[in-house]
Amino acid sequence: MKVTELREKSEAELVSLEAEIKGELFSLRMKHYMGQLQNVSDLKSKKRTIARIKTILRQKEIAAQAEG
Repeated sequence: MKVTELREKSEAELVSLEAEIKGELFSLRMKHYMGQLQNVSDLKSKKRTIARIKTILRQKEIAAQAEG
């Protein structure tokens, strides 16, 4: 998911999306440990997406503090 798409979402949407992706990451890790994962790069991309979401949430938090 691109950063521009993530920036357009509200904080509640980002939090729910983060939880969803964490669930997907967990299932990918289970498949990896069991030897059933076909594309290992999915693990890296999911972790990076979670990091992007957390970064954007933090930026929004800092912007809210600066305003009020």
